[in-house]
Amino acid sequence: MKRLIQRGLMFGNLIRVDSPALIERYNRALKGLSGKQTTLKEFHIDISGFSPEIGEEFKDPLYLNPNGCNRQFIILTVDQKKAPLLDAKFSTSRGILRQFIADNEAKLFALTAHDAVAGELMNSVYDISDPSRLFDIRKITIEADTTQSHVKNARLLAEKIDQFQTVENAWYDDDLIGEMIELARETGDVTRVPVDLGVQEFEQGNFWTAHFGGLYIFRDVESPAVIVSGNKDRLDTFPHVPFIDTTQPNRIASFLRKNELVEPIVKARGVDGARILRQKMEFVLVDAATTAGLDLGDMSSRSLRHVAQRMGRDLPAAFHGLAALVRWAEAGGKWPRIDSRHPAYFYTLRARPDHPDRDLINRLLSELAPMDFRQLFICHKELFYASYATWPVEKRAFVAEFLHRDYMANKAGARDALFGGRKDPLKVPATSRRRTREQVIEMVGPWGAVNAGKTNGRQR
Repeated sequence: MKRLIQRGLMFGNLIRVDSPALIERYNRALKGLSGKQTTLKEFHIDISGFSPEIGEEFKDPLYLNPNGCNRQFIILTVDQKKAPLLDAKFSTSRGILRQFIADNEAKLFALTAHDAVAGELMNSVYDISDPSRLFDIRKITIEADTTQSHVKNARLLAEKIDQFQTVENAWYDDDLIGEMIELARETGDVTRVPVDLGVQEFEQGNFWTAHFGGLYIFRDVESPAVIVSGNKDRLDTFPHVPFIDTTQPNRIASFLRKNELVEPIVKARGVDGARILRQKMEFVLVDAATTAGLDLGDMSSRSLRHVAQRMGRDLPAAFHGLAALVRWAEAGGKWPRIDSRHPAYFYTLRARPDHPDRDLINRLLSELAPMDFRQLFICHKELFYASYATWPVEKRAFVAEFLHRDYMANKAGARDALFGGRKDPLKVPATSRRRTREQVIEMVGPWGAVNAGKTNGRQR
């Protein structure tokens, strides 16, 4: 993993903590949450305040995430909103934390000037040893305060100020005035600089979880389902919801179609679909060539074309499928017939950019098209890191160099080009446009046979 770390592709954007004052604040918060304290003089934290160095010190990677269910957090600086979330157990956790920091940035800035803020992403479930408990997670509530209870005291001071202003003869209540003065010494002027973070709630509708080997829970769609990473037979019990596993591409394609979750890249508006598909061809080629032990040369596009020529008939079917689409898009070539049984199928799709669960859908697609390492890195880092460790050395070198050179230089631009630009997913209305059957088939083009649900008169 050294290549990834050196290029900022792993543990990138973590916040360095090396100030004695910040370490003391962190330890106070950590003591309150877990009863532990670190002896390290320097460490790094993610958006939740989790430190991989402290996790190693404690020999507990879940020291801020007991049972992997209710994530605790420590905020030392609002700059944490830019940091990643390491070892995420739920796909929604980072977005919720980022939104919480953004919504309360001014208050958190004032609070963290003097103390650490600690809290928890709470739901009504504390044990998920049974998969069915995942369906009980509907709402995430955040309550947070400093280690010295600034928020609690600010709330109490606000109540006393209101009492002072509304109760008759409160001007003569020396005890009340004394209590207000004492609280104000702790909180400052809450009328001019409010620090009450309140209680915030976030809906958790569709999500991915790392529990039980990886599950995609789609319940807030027209046709709900659970998609299981790998073979679904490994689950002993499950709720009364249809569930599919990633070895069943036809059923997944049907699920995506019924719920109108995806669109073909080559048909997407404002996208150079052919260019994106050409890059995916290179990714597929690199995987096949390095698996076969072939030399990639200087790893340029020209060298890769020569590698493709050398492989000839040994090129994978996914490469040929993508090539046919590129020919159709660029030169009006033969209309390709690509259905969900074709290895290239999921490489040709992306989530609809206007869908509130765009990131979740693209995460699923990245798992179904694992040779596209760029999408895997962007959408499913947990799987990317696990896969990277198993790749041949030459592929690891190519991947690290490509992501460093072509992706990290303009991350926002690359994401917009690949997935489409839109507002923050937490602020997109949870509604989707409905299309007629004919409109869907017209939009899909070469995928019409699959999205129509039939081939040669037979139902898929």
